[in-house]
Amino acid sequence: MFTGIVEDVGKVKEIKTKSKDVLFTIQVKNIDAGEIGLGESVAVNGTCLTVISSGKNNFTVEASRETLKRTNLSKLKVGSKVNLERALKIGGRLGGHIVNGHVDGIGKVDSIEKRGKSIEICFSLPEELSRYVVEKGSVAVDGVSLTINAVNGNRFLVNIIPYTQDATIFAELKPGDLVNIECDIIGKYVEKFVLGKDKKKDIRELIEKL
Repeated sequence: MFTGIVEDVGKVKEIKTKSKDVLFTIQVKNIDAGEIGLGESVAVNGTCLTVISSGKNNFTVEASRETLKRTNLSKLKVGSKVNLERALKIGGRLGGHIVNGHVDGIGKVDSIEKRGKSIEICFSLPEELSRYVVEKGSVAVDGVSLTINAVNGNRFLVNIIPYTQDATIFAELKPGDLVNIECDIIGKYVEKFVLGKDKKKDIRELIEKL
């Protein structure tokens, strides 16, 4: 489990293919790689991956074919920068929101606008995920916990303050870039409890019957 508060911006140092899986060796700056244990979970651009080895200032994670298909990790190259977060410790602060590291789908940067020192980014996401995105709700984009300012169909707006620009890879985003989207898990559980297996039901009709 993660919080969506990025601890470091890492750089892909090496990419190796192992059967149908891919090994990413990531160089770190702020995280102490020596403290990362084998088998530990690290969120790389919001994707929960298992550490299989670590060095002085780097660690290696393994991504399966399924993970590569469902995330933007397949687009990484040597030199690519990635958002990093280690798993939440029991008793730690939940500074963002509950993030599982299980990416729901791939979104896209539609536009980026300057808003004073902040930037406003419009993301589009797969149509089937739009029902989980609500105004003033939470969403994880490339592993970053964000508050949604506005929603229009399958598009949503977020505001990125200067600190977040400096602490993540968002300052380097440009229109057309692909991002990992993880919707708020609470909304998905509520939908499951209310609708059961039939997601085609109109939840508004069910609420009116209560």
